[in-house]
Amino acid sequence: MPFARASLPTRRGLLAMGGAIGIGAALTGCGGGGKKSGSTDGGTTAKSGPWSFKDDRGRSAETKSLPKNIVAFTGTAAALFDYGIQVKGVFGPTRTKDGKADVQAGDLDIGKVEIIGNTYGEFSVEKYAALQPDVLITDMWQKDVLWYVPDNSKDKILKLAPSVALWAADQSMPTALQRRVDLAKSLGADVNAKKVTDAKAAFEKASARLRAAAKANPGIRVLLGSASPDLFYVSEAKRSCDTRYFQELGVEFVTPKVDSQGFFESLSWENVAKYPADLILMDNRTGTLQPGDLGNKPTWGQLPAVKAGQVLPRLTEPIYSYARIAPIVDALAQAVEKAKKVA
Repeated sequence: MPFARASLPTRRGLLAMGGAIGIGAALTGCGGGGKKSGSTDGGTTAKSGPWSFKDDRGRSAETKSLPKNIVAFTGTAAALFDYGIQVKGVFGPTRTKDGKADVQAGDLDIGKVEIIGNTYGEFSVEKYAALQPDVLITDMWQKDVLWYVPDNSKDKILKLAPSVALWAADQSMPTALQRRVDLAKSLGADVNAKKVTDAKAAFEKASARLRAAAKANPGIRVLLGSASPDLFYVSEAKRSCDTRYFQELGVEFVTPKVDSQGFFESLSWENVAKYPADLILMDNRTGTLQPGDLGNKPTWGQLPAVKAGQVLPRLTEPIYSYARIAPIVDALAQAVEKAKKVA
């Protein structure tokens, strides 16, 4: 799903893919030999004394004491916040043009964090250094590529503090969720707090509902879409952690003819009806066109799912906390329960 919409042309496909695929802008794969850590936390909590955490690159980030000055990709920071961990700085979509919190910021108080970069390719090394960072944390869509850390300044950035990268693709949602729990725990979070256990229970309940819905209403074809002025992107479900999991629960997705990156297929608006679908999940990230913006696209309005009102917003780059994912799974379950075959 690599691809940060509203970014450089070379990243455009990546971003689109994010919409189509579901997870957020990154670069390529997330799993594969030795990448899936399961429920092994790979870290140690240090209230006093050294701290370490083994990330999904197989590298251990180490500090002399528990990190206090944490800088993270916005979505990761939002997940940590849900577990009670506050960061000092963020990079990635955080504030919209009207000054409100971006959808990827979750419950973060964006007025209390230093925004080091708000768009793809934007990362103030000076602001980052001024925070005296203890650790930098972000997602990884492609092996050893840190999401939203610019290539042209990454060497300077990575010299200032240890880094942690966690996969955001090519593994199932439960694994991605567990790895964020592992990280939060290592940073001092009480992952057995009632708030956390209740959220996990809600996620499991929603998952059971979605499995039952897919079984009770078989044959509903779901398309992962993302829209730009010139192109419509259809994503491959198995690449994103969320939609990969939904597949495992029985949801049937459209399978596009993806490009060499393997995340999505880009279609002209004239060909938007290439893949019949009963339900469309639309990328709702800032920078993507939303259903309400597509009135000037006649082919969009003619899609059976659109005519039937079977279009659901999708957070293509999910915030990996149980509290954030449970409502997403539940909303999809409800949509599948009510969906009619229209394609």
